[in-house]
Amino acid sequence: MRTKSIIIGIIAVFVLTASAQAQRVWTLKQCIDTALANNRNMKLQRLTYDSRNIAYQQSRYAQLPNLNASVGQNFNFGRSLAIDNTYQNSNSQTTNFSISSGLNLFSGFRVKNTIDARRAELLASGADLQKIEKDIVMNVSTVFLQVLQNKELLANAENLLAITQENITRRKELIKEGKLAEGEIYELQSQLAKEENALLQAKNNLELSLLDLALVMDLEEVGGLDVVVPNNLLANELSLLSADEVYKSALQSRPEIKSAEYRLQSNEKNVEIAKSGYMPSLSAGASWGTGYYNMSNVPQNTPFADQFKNNMSTGVGLSLSIPIFNRMETKSQVASAQLSVESSKLEIENVKKELHKSIQQAYYNAIGAKNRWDASEKLVKANEEAYRFANEKFEVGRASQYEVNQAKNNLAQAISEQTQSKYEYVFRLKMLELMK
Repeated sequence: MRTKSIIIGIIAVFVLTASAQAQRVWTLKQCIDTALANNRNMKLQRLTYDSRNIAYQQSRYAQLPNLNASVGQNFNFGRSLAIDNTYQNSNSQTTNFSISSGLNLFSGFRVKNTIDARRAELLASGADLQKIEKDIVMNVSTVFLQVLQNKELLANAENLLAITQENITRRKELIKEGKLAEGEIYELQSQLAKEENALLQAKNNLELSLLDLALVMDLEEVGGLDVVVPNNLLANELSLLSADEVYKSALQSRPEIKSAEYRLQSNEKNVEIAKSGYMPSLSAGASWGTGYYNMSNVPQNTPFADQFKNNMSTGVGLSLSIPIFNRMETKSQVASAQLSVESSKLEIENVKKELHKSIQQAYYNAIGAKNRWDASEKLVKANEEAYRFANEKFEVGRASQYEVNQAKNNLAQAISEQTQSKYEYVFRLKMLELMK
């Protein structure tokens, strides 16, 4: 009975495992979400963002006063300082308590500019995170479309193979009836072998693209993966905007431009921070303290509670620091910060130029892909007619099987080009969409 239960359990595990594998069919959104969750660069950038956030919060806390407490215990042997501030030949113990606080009143706007600089760095880090996210979306979308293309190419190869197998079946019947010579089937069998090889290659290409998809999602298990094929790939086709329209939109929203602009803001604030070294600083402080003295040569020391109360002292004060000469350190810091500003400005221009170049290339590639797709559709229609006509000529004995096979190969090539140009066009539209 126990053995039967174990066998049933093992079968159940296999059934559940097979069911789970069969359910590994992914939509594009699921692939993107998984890649974003697993990508190591995203995780590292999130850590960087968190670090920048800590620095920003700390710069804000610098506006607050500090507060410190201290307790000290001293043992003196021989000549000691008594409570009346005179030295006596006596061992003594002293206990000190103090609380102090300080507040920066003015430091040449260093604190405010530091807050602004750290905030700009935080925003730049957030923009970097968005850039990585967009790159991942682009990578996943590219591989996903490659999978869809290879699935369609595989379906095309299967359809062509099925037609050839059907033709072979028909030819065999005609040969059996004596209406065709036996040699007529050899060309078809050769065609069948070619198409079977093409089918194997299409299957291999699909498996490789599925492997690429699993790798770009950073899945631990790469087997048993499949994707959902959209009912109409171009149902929500974007209108092909001009390159200038895409570029104008990109200038306002692209994360790499925002990141460069935020870093420019940070460097500009760093110049102001460096310049604060030329200005005086003013701070305020307050303190409270008390102590307890115990002298060995005194018959009766004042009780601790009375001394704690009677020895209390408080104080407040202002401190003004005026810079006069610091070995040209401030001047060097200002000059270095200004160089960083100029470097950031050049970086922004480089980013804009590279983006404009990429958008122009993507736009003309999209136009080219659309033209190739339109041309391939016409080519498919023409080759379908040619193949139909070749079959009709063969049926009446005016064409050889070789001519029929040649027409079919031309049709297969046209269908393959049509599929590839269609997915290339979809990919180019996706690129333009993500560049906006």
